Amino acid sequence: MNPEPNRFSKITGRLALFGPGILVAATGVGAGDLATGAFTGDKLGTMILWSVVLGAFFKYVLNEGLTRWQLATGTTLLEGCLNHFGHFFRWTFIAYLLCWSFLVALALMSACGATMHAIIPWNSPSQDKIIYGIIQSLLAVILVRQGGFRLFERLMSVAVGMMFVTVMLTVIALRPDPQDLLTGLFLPEISSLLENSAEGLTWTIALLGGVGGTLTIVCYGYWIRELGREGRESLKICRLDLALGYAMTALFGMAMVIIGQHAGPFSAKGSALLVELSQDLGETIGPVARWVFLFGAWGAVFTSLFGVWQSVPYLFADFMTLSQQSESSAPRRAVDSESWEYRGYLYGLAIIPALGMLVMDFKQAQKVYAVVGALSIPLIAILLLILCGREKFIGREFKNRTSTNLLLLFILLFFGAAGGMSVWAKFQ
Repeated sequence: MNPEPNRFSKITGRLALFGPGILVAATGVGAGDLATGAFTGDKLGTMILWSVVLGAFFKYVLNEGLTRWQLATGTTLLEGCLNHFGHFFRWTFIAYLLCWSFLVALALMSACGATMHAIIPWNSPSQDKIIYGIIQSLLAVILVRQGGFRLFERLMSVAVGMMFVTVMLTVIALRPDPQDLLTGLFLPEISSLLENSAEGLTWTIALLGGVGGTLTIVCYGYWIRELGREGRESLKICRLDLALGYAMTALFGMAMVIIGQHAGPFSAKGSALLVELSQDLGETIGPVARWVFLFGAWGAVFTSLFGVWQSVPYLFADFMTLSQQSESSAPRRAVDSESWEYRGYLYGLAIIPALGMLVMDFKQAQKVYAVVGALSIPLIAILLLILCGREKFIGREFKNRTSTNLLLLFILLFFGAAGGMSVWAKFQ
């Protein structure tokens, strides 16, 4: 009897346990890390590497809290907020979701179009950005509608492996100074950052808020629900799963900062910047490395778009379902990806922001979406302090530890102070 099939099944089964963590990495790493990381690396260099690691750690703490809430109560964080905070939260959330969705979709479509132009230039960069962006948006819609969650999970797992390996190979070929990397991680020159005034501070906040995703971290709960994870027994594997996902996220984010430092300074703007970036890499480390980077970059931005297209409609569909049920005594219905709410938001997400590409600059869109997305971080921290900090809401077993509350307070205060400093600096 041949034991190999059983051994193979065990290996693939264990890897499948980390599927949602890979989805977190693939969705959170993409347009924001590609553009924001490169721009920040160009302007501030490796002294900013600490912010990538800190940003990824912040997202782990937040997502662990979201997961703990769902496993303890059997409800999504959105449902918990609607139950406990009422109409004010309801209208604030839907307004923010609509605004965030437009900005993130615009940035992702622009990034996908710009990256494909760098691979297969057809017209001018601005024209190709729009055409290729729309084509890839529609492709993502087809994949989401035809394949369901299982196809989504398989494709994302393959793509995240491709983008991770290719981008890391690019960094190795650039041969960065190990001492600079260690200094940027453990002994950053904060004074140099402050000397860069408003622009440097804004890019740092964008990098901290953008790495690892923003509002999309809430979607992890819907993915583990698709896999049937419930109760205390699932918490340990979810923690390991998230740790793997955010470790990959941090490595990829640092890689983009390093690439941006070595390839800059950039003279181009908008979608043409990606063409210049790939050309600079080709001149520095050879044409093969240029193509390796380009395919890795495309894998990063398309998986991010694909992940947002698949996951964010869950939030709108869940919101609509909960809003309708709050006005009736009908039993709670699970989020259905075949519902008109899910499908309608998916189509709107894929089509409406395409109009924005005609009037908004790529670099500015990336920056605005990263800063707006960062607003979700302190908000989620507040919600977790309230919902997961009270025994009557979540139970003694799942309640925040003192160390977790301190971390959440730090995240809240850090982003509040950083945002205030950024606003103050802009008026100087």
